[in-house]
Amino acid sequence: MYTEAVNLKIIIEEHSDGFVAYPIGLKGVVVGEGNTYDEALADVQSAIKFHVETFGAEVLAKDDEIKQVFVADAAIAV
Repeated sequence: MYTEAVNLKIIIEEHSDGFVAYPIGLKGVVVGEGNTYDEALADVQSAIKFHVETFGAEVLAKDDEIKQVFVADAAIAV
């Protein structure tokens, strides 16, 4: 079976209790986690594959859909 590779940008955050990873430009919410950077990356890659297999290739953003990515600070009253 042939599968096409798709390049995605992955955000990986380090927290005091491990790492959290999530893709940019994927429709839906996909998160991976692990005790190390590599574990979190592998976990989110597996989650992305499952997400695409479940919902179809239309969850993948086209190359020209994402022009820039920003990280912003925002105060949220809770």
